[in-house]
Amino acid sequence: MTKLPDFEGLAMFAKVAEEGSFAAAARAMGVSVATVSRGVARLEDRLGARLFNRTSRQLALTEFGRTICEKASEIYRQAEEAESAAREMSVQPRGLVRLAVPMSFGLRWVAPLLPGFFRTYPEVSIDLHLSDATVDLVAEGFDAALRIAALPDSSLVVRQLCTVKQFVVASPEYLKREGRPTHPRELADRPCLSYAYRARSDVWRFTNDAGDEEPVTPVGPLRVTNADALLPTLLDGLAIAELPEFIAAAYLADGRLEAILTDWSLTTGGLYFVTPSARARPAKVSALSDYLVKHLSEPSWQWPK
Repeated sequence: MTKLPDFEGLAMFAKVAEEGSFAAAARAMGVSVATVSRGVARLEDRLGARLFNRTSRQLALTEFGRTICEKASEIYRQAEEAESAAREMSVQPRGLVRLAVPMSFGLRWVAPLLPGFFRTYPEVSIDLHLSDATVDLVAEGFDAALRIAALPDSSLVVRQLCTVKQFVVASPEYLKREGRPTHPRELADRPCLSYAYRARSDVWRFTNDAGDEEPVTPVGPLRVTNADALLPTLLDGLAIAELPEFIAAAYLADGRLEAILTDWSLTTGGLYFVTPSARARPAKVSALSDYLVKHLSEPSWQWPK
């Protein structure tokens, strides 16, 4: 005998006992009378005793049937409640969303959006994981993530919110003292700060409108796992660094940093909302996705404005 309880048989038995007939139970459950009859007979065979005394005109619980009827009815009720709650959760945004977001972006641009989200969806809560390291959504149990990269093909379901440019920048003091580079290869002789979690290795790959390509491996006094840690050294005029648009824009706007090598470009990435699967996506995840798309598809930090 299988170790798994015959939940279907128990449910059919409970419904027959409640309705008083196989036909009424079948109508209530939306199945055929034969299906209900087979389910109850299978349960009787499994338990080794009759549950009903049947005549052509009457159906009555046996003494054995009465002893388990209450428990079977409770199992049926709990199953109905579980299905009802699950259906409601799949339609109405409710429950916990585990969301992974790069730290600097999350602090600057996601955390400030959350009060409005919670006011709109008061029954949704968020476990916000802030880290620049790429998480494995499936293995680590995340519902979704925001990723900033030139995203490679993967099994993840991807929704792009906007593009994200990369800028090579330096302070005005550094450029006044050391001069402004005019070609990427000149960076080989300059102190360049690097970012450990850069999506496609440490190499900066420059291209221009003529189709020229110039790879540069940054070498300098600092390598970080969070781009904000580059700023003090940059602003102090000690080096050059690559910054994402969502950090660089504010410093470019007020003149504390200047973009260099503007005739060349680095790979333009994007901001993506990613989930493990699109099938049966909970309403809470869809609500968060739609909300972030609404507020981040045309962000204020895009440069130039």
